[in-house]
Amino acid sequence: MTSVSVVTLAKGRPDHLANVVIGLSRQTHLPIELVVAVMQDELYVLPEAPFPIRQMQVTAETLPLAMARNVAAGASGGDILVFLDMDCIPAPELVADYVARMAECDGLLMGEVMYLPGGATAGDWRYDAFAAVAEKHSDRRGPPPEGWEICTDYRCFWSLNFAMRRDTFLSTGGFDERYAGYGGEDTDFGKTLDAAGVPIAWIKGGLAYHQYHPHHMPPVHHLDSVVRNAQLFEAKWGYRTMGHWLHAFRLMGLIDDTPGRPIRIVRRPDDGDLSLTGQQSHQPYANTARVLQLLEAEAASRAIVAA
Repeated sequence: MTSVSVVTLAKGRPDHLANVVIGLSRQTHLPIELVVAVMQDELYVLPEAPFPIRQMQVTAETLPLAMARNVAAGASGGDILVFLDMDCIPAPELVADYVARMAECDGLLMGEVMYLPGGATAGDWRYDAFAAVAEKHSDRRGPPPEGWEICTDYRCFWSLNFAMRRDTFLSTGGFDERYAGYGGEDTDFGKTLDAAGVPIAWIKGGLAYHQYHPHHMPPVHHLDSVVRNAQLFEAKWGYRTMGHWLHAFRLMGLIDDTPGRPIRIVRRPDDGDLSLTGQQSHQPYANTARVLQLLEAEAASRAIVAA
């Protein structure tokens, strides 16, 4: 049987990580281990599981997402690595789906993600209850009707739920650890795979349910790291990534991102910015497109008045 290691990153939110363990314990194809890269000083107290759970501390001054994934992946022992964010509860067939599809496509496989509203994981949660309330993210394309489908745009890669053969992942060099904090490391890894000729594909299945937690889109609470990482990407590849976020930041008056010059932070996000971009408990996910529509409408109105 193909061995699978599940890799996750964790900071705070112990209930979310406990739910991931419970979901993995209900898999039709059990992983041989869960490797947790712990990005805080304290380790977690987790439920019992029918597989080993290894917690590895990976801490840094700035959130070390890229480094943590590499460390956990390098320490894992499975033939296939399933990378699952700590807020993603795997459906019972997630691991089995990845194993089946990996036999057909040796590349990076992206599973489905559905978003849960606040309160959906309270008490003894059930998958049928999740299915009744979960929503697809409106800014993300859905899976193919069946099987798998090659993704021709590396910018679509999102690291919250994906799988690769361990040898393939290590051969790429993993995530670029110069990316620190939030933003950019996913697109950089997708670009690296694209340049190396490693296929990226969506699959039908590999479903995970994203647990609610307060968030902001665009991520004004990560303004500094988004700006820094966008410039790192530009220095490496010749152009900037996260353009939709930078566009929103510019419309909000947070940055000056004049082409050909370093991005300059003009002011810090205030309560109004946080309110505009914040996710409410009845919203399963935060939505950059919605905020951009509001900002662009306001900009258009100002232009009409000025004319």
